[in-house]
Amino acid sequence: MKQLQARLGYQFQNVALLEHALTHSSYANEHRSAGVTSNERLEFLGDSVLGMIVAEHLFATHPDMPEGELTRTRAALVCEESLHEVALNLGLGRCLRLGKGEAAGGGRSRPSILADATEATLAAVYLDGGFEPVRRIIQTFILDKEREKAVDRDYKTGLQEWVQRSPGQKVTYQLVDEIGPDHARIFVMEASVDGQVMGRGQGRTKKEAEQLSAKAALEKLGCKL
Repeated sequence: MKQLQARLGYQFQNVALLEHALTHSSYANEHRSAGVTSNERLEFLGDSVLGMIVAEHLFATHPDMPEGELTRTRAALVCEESLHEVALNLGLGRCLRLGKGEAAGGGRSRPSILADATEATLAAVYLDGGFEPVRRIIQTFILDKEREKAVDRDYKTGLQEWVQRSPGQKVTYQLVDEIGPDHARIFVMEASVDGQVMGRGQGRTKKEAEQLSAKAALEKLGCKL
């Protein structure tokens, strides 16, 4: 639980709330006589808190986006796939309280269970500390991650689409250098088309370096996104 709180970047005043958020109905059913309840009510609250914060963010950062697109974007950010990814980044599966049968059946890696536990955990943070800490967590694990993916889509997907115009061509990315100390590492990547280097980029993460190498390749090819 201490490790999970460290990954969240939040220390609970009432750790029982976090334990409750990680309690699946299968565990609650096996311990009903002890008064254990599942995380389903917290999941309900977490869904609303998440939706509100994401909607507020989209409204503030996309002033020209129409209502229909706002709705679709919010849905993509709060879907099961997105929440499952958050759970994997937090390592929630290792912390879940599952019934024996559910645990034996692979419940710790089941996307639906992990997504529900993510919502419940967000609700627990909200109840324990209010909007600001849960807002920071959602920003870090959902909104910032989506921004990184959007950057990747801009250039890597653009390069892939250009390459697909000629059947049989293939894009590859290769790490060619790492610069600087461990705490401030810079990665250098090259983007190649059919083995020919077309662009080089460097960044604080390998993903960022790949994106910038794809951008350089597009510029060399005379393509604009």
